[in-house]
Amino acid sequence: MLSDKYILLNKIQYPADLKRLEVSQLPDLCKEIRQYIIEVVSNNPGHLGSSLGTVELTVALHYVFSLPKDKLVWDVGHQAYAHKILTGRRDAFVNNRKYHGISGFPKMSESEYDSFGAGHASISISAALGMATAAYLSGDTQRQHIAVIGDGALTGGEAFEGLNNSGIANANMLVVLNDNGMAIDQSVGAMSRYLLRITTSQTYNRFKNKAWNFFRGNLRRIGQNISNILKSSILKQSNLFESFGFRYFGPVDGHDVVHLVKVLEDIKRLKGPKLLHCITTKGKGLSMAESHQAVYHAPGKFDPVSGVILPAPVEREQREKYQTVFGKTICELAAENDKIVGITPAMLSGSSLDIMQEKFPDRVFDVGITEQHAVTFSAGLAVGGYLPFCAIYSTFLQRAYDQIIHDVALQKLPVIFCIDRAGLVGEDGATHHGLFDLAYLRCIPNMIVSSPLNECELRNLLHTAVQVRKPFAIRYPRGKGVQPDWASHPVQLLEVGKGRCLREGAEIALISIGPIGNHALEAATVLEREGIQVGVYDICFLKPLDEALLEEICQHYQYLITIENGTKVGGLGSAVAEFLTARHYSIPLHIMGVDDYFVEQGSVAELEAECGLDVESIQKAVRAVHKAL
Repeated sequence: MLSDKYILLNKIQYPADLKRLEVSQLPDLCKEIRQYIIEVVSNNPGHLGSSLGTVELTVALHYVFSLPKDKLVWDVGHQAYAHKILTGRRDAFVNNRKYHGISGFPKMSESEYDSFGAGHASISISAALGMATAAYLSGDTQRQHIAVIGDGALTGGEAFEGLNNSGIANANMLVVLNDNGMAIDQSVGAMSRYLLRITTSQTYNRFKNKAWNFFRGNLRRIGQNISNILKSSILKQSNLFESFGFRYFGPVDGHDVVHLVKVLEDIKRLKGPKLLHCITTKGKGLSMAESHQAVYHAPGKFDPVSGVILPAPVEREQREKYQTVFGKTICELAAENDKIVGITPAMLSGSSLDIMQEKFPDRVFDVGITEQHAVTFSAGLAVGGYLPFCAIYSTFLQRAYDQIIHDVALQKLPVIFCIDRAGLVGEDGATHHGLFDLAYLRCIPNMIVSSPLNECELRNLLHTAVQVRKPFAIRYPRGKGVQPDWASHPVQLLEVGKGRCLREGAEIALISIGPIGNHALEAATVLEREGIQVGVYDICFLKPLDEALLEEICQHYQYLITIENGTKVGGLGSAVAEFLTARHYSIPLHIMGVDDYFVEQGSVAELEAECGLDVESIQKAVRAVHKAL
């Protein structure tokens, strides 16, 4: 049970309870839901601004439609906290994004009210259309299908593919455009400007409202056929969405829940594809979040009254995040080479390309939530003689796989992929872990695939990639590194395809790639005190693989253990196994990595322990092997 201050929310566990309220009570309920989200997220960090902006919209949708019979798809999923609270997860919300808690995103296996999982953007229209088409084919013409798209997701190509197909389909569906002008950062591109023109054009909106009211009020007098002809000629092409075949409504105030209920009641009676354009404020109800929308997308812990972000615990050593090292290093490189440009799909601040944008604003391109376009755009820049650094989170680079192969690698173009949030990323969970990049990049010809052990090596890899001029992938994790003094070290160009010995040992060799190698070093230090001498090797380049180093390792050790912060299938362990087989070595190999399943949410430390990638698990594996030997 919640605090007594939540008078209305305490009465609601499911949408059926919500429907017992009078419409006049809904504004007070929205205030309570918004306050509950602020209260919980202030102490248990999550995606704040987006969900604060959709409270009224969420309440109205659940009040008007009959969920879960009707289908509601959220795009992107971090708008959906109010939805979770109203659909049986009110009390569980305090464990949102925690280990063994509920997911921070809609998840079909979690609730029948989550019609479709949504952690990546721009998928809702296509998914809702598929569901609507299935209902039509099954003879169910009454079921409603609603896609809520916002937070910049309409900039994604798949959203337009869905719109294009929906406009000619026999689908009973409604697209709700949650227009807050933001993604994680400020929305960019022509679509953002177009939506702004629609929302600010008083002449257009007065004309639309008068025209629709005329047709609705004079249908009997002028006849259905004439009405349809007039609407087609006057209104059909009046905006982009109607050109796609949607009946357009709006823009409306997305924070007026009473009016939203009335509008949705009217719209749900209409058949075919409809689009409701709602204007909302990201961070609504918390002044700091409204004023600093990008910062409060996911602010960490904050004071629930003032909104002031609480300072992180003071560290003895001021370590910087890997993305900050990337942002500062690319500025170094860009100062020396005016052909260097930065590209990111709506992850400007998250990737730290905002650092470069401040110094070189004309050479940084935020292309919106368009990963496919980002990669091919980078390829075009490379053809034009520029050296593009394409900064994309690992989980989002998956969306541009064909472009990596066809547009970059096949043509041997020098695009440098800076792959942030690689490996286990923590509380965002299964939709956002970057576990597959090593495997899906290793099989692509012409690709160089690398991962740094620490911040110095990240800086060295970035400098090296500039000199190599080939398709070059550098993957690094979310979070802070291990070398607070990285900037004081001189830059060293690396030999592509060469690993190194970090610590010599006997009998057992640990072979790692990326920052997980620091766990291997720590484990080896502890094991040495027990009299177990373990060799530790940083492979650095998964492709090309340092076969000479592997030959040397095979000559000196009786047992190999590979360690990678990624899937076991197709990554470093697979590469070493292929090498051993090709060279007819019979040396036993133990692969440590993530098993063949989707890892859920939790802290990085909790998930490393679950996946057997923490220091203790490495020590345990080595002890077991040493005992057997």
